[in-house]
Amino acid sequence: MTIKIKQISSDGQLQQAFAIRKKVFCVEQNVSEKIEMDRFDKFSNHILAFVDEKPIGTARWRFTVDGAKLERFAVLKEHRNTGVGKAMVEFVLNQVKELGEVYLNAQESVIPFYEKFGFKTVGERFFEADIPHKKMVI
Repeated sequence: MTIKIKQISSDGQLQQAFAIRKKVFCVEQNVSEKIEMDRFDKFSNHILAFVDEKPIGTARWRFTVDGAKLERFAVLKEHRNTGVGKAMVEFVLNQVKELGEVYLNAQESVIPFYEKFGFKTVGERFFEADIPHKKMVI
């Protein structure tokens, strides 16, 4: 299995990313589409992960006053635990690592995954879309 990561460069690719996010966050995790699809999408950098030319994962990042914020990492269920998430995190970190602080708000269930990349939790637990999260920085 060969994983390819590409920065999104067309509206069609962005729609593919949105479809993955809706399936993972809205359908699987019951997050409201009004929360999932937000005003930051138009200002963010987006990627797609492909296996055999099929889009199977996505993520975005944007720059805030606090640094580079990694967001919306989503991999289709049938492709999880195959290295796709790892490849996406590595790709994004390579894009932003020289630009100051890098952070994300991780669902508590995936904190161990992000710790493998050197992220550390900071602050108290909080809820986004009724899901417990913690801020993580690298």
